[in-house]
Amino acid sequence: MRIEEKKVEFEKHLKEKVYESHKLTFKGIDGFTVYNCSIPFIWNGKEYIYGRVEKFEEWARSFIRLFEKTGEDEYTLVKDTMIHQLEDPYIAFIQGEIVLGGTHVRKRMGEIDTYYGYFYRGKDLDDLIYFTTGPDYMKDIRLVDMKDGTIGVFSRPRNKEIEEKYGSASLIGFTKINSLDELSDDVIFNAKPILGLFQNGEWGGCNQVYLLEGGKIGVIAHQSYSKMDENGINQLVYMNTAFEFDPETFEVTDNKVIGTRKCYPEGKEKRPDLVDVTFTSGIVMREDGKVDLYAGIGDSEEGRIVIDYPFSRPLA
Repeated sequence: MRIEEKKVEFEKHLKEKVYESHKLTFKGIDGFTVYNCSIPFIWNGKEYIYGRVEKFEEWARSFIRLFEKTGEDEYTLVKDTMIHQLEDPYIAFIQGEIVLGGTHVRKRMGEIDTYYGYFYRGKDLDDLIYFTTGPDYMKDIRLVDMKDGTIGVFSRPRNKEIEEKYGSASLIGFTKINSLDELSDDVIFNAKPILGLFQNGEWGGCNQVYLLEGGKIGVIAHQSYSKMDENGINQLVYMNTAFEFDPETFEVTDNKVIGTRKCYPEGKEKRPDLVDVTFTSGIVMREDGKVDLYAGIGDSEEGRIVIDYPFSRPLA
């Protein structure tokens, strides 16, 4: 089934699938929007989140800033912390270290030339060291600790060659490394493709990955396509998805939609073609067994919805 059809079916039952819907508020950053955040995480007893900070009227002029939770769905800028010239932050804890990732956009003569993932690592949130760069034109590179002590690496190549060979606008690939020292653009670029996730004209990528009991990997992702609306605007459609991945057989199961833009509160999109965009951040477990799903909405805000736990087995 095409992802567009899955979206239609999912949105028929929103009231049964979404238990709460909220926007996050960010303080200490007047004049800027905050969106496409990392998931919230705990460090030294406090809850933080990294956010993409940008003026509403600008694009591809983003910074990653650190915010501390100061209220329900409220975060306040942590002053005097590192400012990274990156987009769409991602946080993970890998082999006992903090790993921060984000997309760096390179320009030439004012025009976008390429983009690639930057990675920082360390044992202290206040002292993360830049250590490697991903391949050109590749976003959404994600890492996860494996049960055998290795590190799972998910890639996301997207180019004309991919579309001509596989029929989809992007792929997700997977490989393993023994330590963060082995993470390089060559390793990421040569990850083995996971087939069958996207159909013609579709694209997507991993946003947060979790080791599940039994060794499978639970993936919180985004899946996308574009369509022309009644006003002649080529609308981008991004939705939150989830699937389970077997790293031994490369089998994908239970690939499904878990959130769309309609699940989140109304807001103002950055551009007219972003009305139906929700860019996945990831999930956080709740005490009631459900999960908080975080996502950017309209490239201008960050939202949170409460949904059922999306995988068939618990986190490892």
